[in-house]
Amino acid sequence: MLLGALFALFALFYACVGFGGGSSYLALLALWGVPYAVMPAISLICNIMVVSGNSFHYVRAGHLDWRLLLPPALASVPFAYLGGRMEIEKEHFLLLLCVTLLASGIRLLLNYRMYDDNTEPYRLLSYGVGGVIGAILGFVSGVVGIGGGIFLAPILYNLRAGRPKQIATTASLFILVNSVSGLIGQLQKNGISGAVLDFWYLPFLVLLGGQLGNFLTVKYIPERIVALLTACLVLFVAGRLGLLLWSPAHF
Repeated sequence: MLLGALFALFALFYACVGFGGGSSYLALLALWGVPYAVMPAISLICNIMVVSGNSFHYVRAGHLDWRLLLPPALASVPFAYLGGRMEIEKEHFLLLLCVTLLASGIRLLLNYRMYDDNTEPYRLLSYGVGGVIGAILGFVSGVVGIGGGIFLAPILYNLRAGRPKQIATTASLFILVNSVSGLIGQLQKNGISGAVLDFWYLPFLVLLGGQLGNFLTVKYIPERIVALLTACLVLFVAGRLGLLLWSPAHF
């Protein structure tokens, strides 16, 4: 039950800033000794559950900007599928996961103040730049088993490509399409094993956590505060995973 509670907690925090939490789900599964071959599929399924709710609420509130979403999303889908089908060794997978978590956490920690509705007017993202960004993030997302939004959002902030709610909406939908595409690739590679079905309860718990996160963001908690808390949690899990990588006997 502790694993389920942690999944729900991460989903709550990540949903507050428009993310799915895939990188942290993977780290938790690794810490719990789940077979690494099925970890991406479990993570992507949980991602889909969380960001589906995020996307619905953001789009209904009128924050969708198609010009911001389409360039990276269209380029990311085929590359996420290819990444999902790519075979990767256990040690390489865990190292890539640790690096992914560290980069995500550091980026969030350095830029958590960007999650504020006082962002200045944005400039339009070109299709070329958006496509390159989407292709790279899509491939990495498919390989590792995350949605990529935790990287896309800071990039869009640095480019001043949209307002906070628009970027959060774009990140949520980007994660959704990447997660679906990456999951298809993962399932074609490994199929649906019993190890995945053993964790059937996790998607339902993250759905509840994600819905609560959306509610709290809208009603009570400033996005930048949740982004700061999320960064700290991600870095903690990355550090714990890094220690395990230095002690292979634990796996």
